Amino acid sequence: MHGPGSSGWLLVTLCAATGAYCLLRMRSSVEEQRRAAAGEALMGFGMAAMAVPTAVFTPPAWAWPLWAAVFGAAGVHGLWAARASARHLHHVVGAGAMVYMAVVMAAGPRAAHHSTTAGIPALTAALLLYFTAYVLVTGARLVPVPAVAGGPGSTGPRTGPGAGWGDRPELARACRLSMGIAMVAMLLTM
Repeated sequence: MHGPGSSGWLLVTLCAATGAYCLLRMRSSVEEQRRAAAGEALMGFGMAAMAVPTAVFTPPAWAWPLWAAVFGAAGVHGLWAARASARHLHHVVGAGAMVYMAVVMAAGPRAAHHSTTAGIPALTAALLLYFTAYVLVTGARLVPVPAVAGGPGSTGPRTGPGAGWGDRPELARACRLSMGIAMVAMLLTM
């Protein structure tokens, strides 16, 4: 997962900035947004830590099983939350991808390159397909659509005491999009 220095640091920066923004989103007055932001902050900071170039820091052997346990617990929590809303299934897939990457990295560099006849392990390929599709769909949702005067969606941005910048859905989508892009980049280096 640890690629060249400059791209590794860009990935670390993207993931850490996303995690920091998600921490700020935890100040929302809407409890569901706070919960989602907490999980996304964990994912952002975890991805940032896993992306640090090995030339700078090589994690000790015990770090990878710890990451697998942390993200395994996050996946179980996501499954529990998915009982109420299927939106949490994406968090389960993300946590599962992090567990998978931690397990592969714990097994060593030779396991990371154990491949099928196509050259890419089947689980890596499936995760790449999922996150690529997720990035494309989420990116398309961020593209502004012109509103018809007087029609739905023409009321402008939300205002009021409960609609702070942390509660804006387009910023939350942009946060998820950046983490999806980072996940694709991390999976490509596996």
